[in-house]
Amino acid sequence: MLTRLGLPLGLLLLAALGALLVALGVGSAQISPAQIWAVVTGDGEQGDALARIMVLELRLPRALSAFAVGGLLAVAGALMQVLLRNPLADPYVLGLSGGASIGALAAMLAGLGGLAISSSAFGGALFSTFLVFGLAHGSGSWTPSRLLLTGVVVAAGWGAVITLMLALSPAERLPGMLYWLMGDLSYARTPWPPLLLLLATCVVLIPLGRSLNVLARGPQQAAALGVAVKPLEWCIYVAASLLTAAAVTTAGSIGFVGLVVPHMLRLLLGNDQRLILPACALAGGTLLVLADTLARTMIAPEQLPVGVITALLGVPTFLFLLYRSR
Repeated sequence: MLTRLGLPLGLLLLAALGALLVALGVGSAQISPAQIWAVVTGDGEQGDALARIMVLELRLPRALSAFAVGGLLAVAGALMQVLLRNPLADPYVLGLSGGASIGALAAMLAGLGGLAISSSAFGGALFSTFLVFGLAHGSGSWTPSRLLLTGVVVAAGWGAVITLMLALSPAERLPGMLYWLMGDLSYARTPWPPLLLLLATCVVLIPLGRSLNVLARGPQQAAALGVAVKPLEWCIYVAASLLTAAAVTTAGSIGFVGLVVPHMLRLLLGNDQRLILPACALAGGTLLVLADTLARTMIAPEQLPVGVITALLGVPTFLFLLYRSR
């Protein structure tokens, strides 16, 4: 059992370390692995001041933020697919991204920045979460199909409000707002909160892997086997919402990571949630680190929104996976 779980996770961990090394070394100025090692170990003879600033203050926080956001989105996608029992579900399907976007855009229109934008985005995502759950619950209990349909309708409503806000916004504020909507890691300088949240979520959810495996087969079978279905569904819903809100708050709306990564890993590794959840954290983080590196180097010194890169990579990849799994 340990070997079956450890081998793919070990390979994914090596891939994640390799992606971080590429992100630290590649850019407008190339930094060799020897220089990176000198900076990390504090060797003053080889790690010059410019390389130290570029690695420790610019590239490393951004790369770690990208890894955290990619991991959060991939784990949230895996949880949403279990909750809704739909392999095409993704973290944004319940309108969380729309709520976060409205909060962030409102802060930008008010002339706020930095922490205020992140706080507003997080508040908007949580408001959208409670709104969708409240509407889906109604006077009775919610079902996956009811929750999904409510989320789709609320997301459409948020999209209309976002379009109205963009139409009424001053021209000088539009570029920053559009970059945020397409996903932007340029201002991600505090990677530790999302990283700690990702680690804590994996530690809490991995022991629930057996119950998640049973729940993925249907609520009736899970209840017959002694699983507390409703509390577990509540746990999944709250966890996926919190992960998505943290990811959107850090980097804006980044699509396809939470959809493609869990689907791809299930085709390669099976459907054991004890393996899929930590694998999603590593693979999602690796994918977004590489996508962000490509986004900031493709037309350097100009930078592309990382959401554009994930969409360009995600659409053909997902179509290929669908073709292979016919």
